[in-house]
Amino acid sequence: MAMDPQNDPMKMFAAMKLPAMPDMEALLGAYRRNLEVFSAANRVALEGAQAVAKRHMEITQQTLGELTETMKSFAGNETPQARGARQAELLKQSYERAVANTRELSDLIQRANNEALGLLNGRVVEAMDEVKLLMEKSGDSQKP
Repeated sequence: MAMDPQNDPMKMFAAMKLPAMPDMEALLGAYRRNLEVFSAANRVALEGAQAVAKRHMEITQQTLGELTETMKSFAGNETPQARGARQAELLKQSYERAVANTRELSDLIQRANNEALGLLNGRVVEAMDEVKLLMEKSGDSQKP
């Protein structure tokens, strides 16, 4: 059974005038750079999470140590007024320390996020420039 020349898939495919294939080396290079940047951003995020966890553990240990000392100090003989005043002062100090610790942990998280996001943003800008160059080269190769 012979193929009808009007329905020849190869002729129809050739008539489509598809854009030229992009430079595969450039495409693979861009893909490799994407992976490198994603890996670096993940590493930065992981290091940031580790720093936050380490600092949080230090804060917890410090707080437990201070709590132990505070509880020992209440064993003394004080008037109820003096004990109440001291408790109010300790509560104020604890609150201020908690706010400072929360701010410190927040800053650690924000720094790590900003660094990772900066890496990713930089790569996206580079990738868009690379795509633009590939398209321009592809367009130049199709001109008669």
